[in-house]
Amino acid sequence: MATINTNPGAMIALQNLNQTNKDLQQVQQRINTGLAISSAKDNGGVFAIAQSMRADVAGYKAVNQSLDLATSTTDVALAAGEAISDLLVEMKEKALASADTSLDAASRNALNEDFTALRDQIGTIVANAEFNGTNLIENGATAISALANADGSNTITIAAEDLSLTGTTITITAATQINTTTLANAAVSAIETSLDNLNSALARLGTGSKSLEIHGTFVNKLSDALEKGIGNLVDADLAKESARLQSLQVKQQLGTQALSIANSAPSSILGYFR
Repeated sequence: MATINTNPGAMIALQNLNQTNKDLQQVQQRINTGLAISSAKDNGGVFAIAQSMRADVAGYKAVNQSLDLATSTTDVALAAGEAISDLLVEMKEKALASADTSLDAASRNALNEDFTALRDQIGTIVANAEFNGTNLIENGATAISALANADGSNTITIAAEDLSLTGTTITITAATQINTTTLANAAVSAIETSLDNLNSALARLGTGSKSLEIHGTFVNKLSDALEKGIGNLVDADLAKESARLQSLQVKQQLGTQALSIANSAPSSILGYFR
């Protein structure tokens, strides 16, 4: 039936052209964003999964920062502890020399001055073994905790070690001297005990620092795996999208031509009246 009120051919051509334009817009968006799924409108389920994984990745960034902070704090404490260990070794040498009964008073006093200077240096080291406001080896120090997972439900704790002259690890005190044979012998015994205690404390700090380092490496790998998984879910294959773009552009041109032909069909009715 020939009619000018309804043009089925034009309607079909227009529907196809509109669909082509919609597909073309989708391809252009994927090329612009690099994402096959950039919003919940594209695929609600996959978008929700990707967003949850993105939240975990963001959480692991915070975990890494926490681990780095704890590692640095522990490493500063370790460096200070090792310096104190070196001082104790020197102090033992001075104390042993002062314990020599053949030594005169002047020589023993000179050794005592060196000894007390080294002793006081321990306090200086402890007071300055601080990172970001946290000192892990001062008297009264508390343990530090680092985040271990993305939701903050697990932590890694590093215990404090009191390496001050008022603690129990270092058994010499701020008043220890070696200006007599008796005091020198007592100092040697106290220093040997201090070295044993300090070695145990350093071992604990070293183990804690190593555990933080190992967990940090694991978190980095886990974060990378999550980011790869997100990419697999939402990233666009730009090679395929480029080919599809070319196809849709040709299809759009053909659709426009088809619509033009369909729209010209009613004009043929004029031939009936010539």
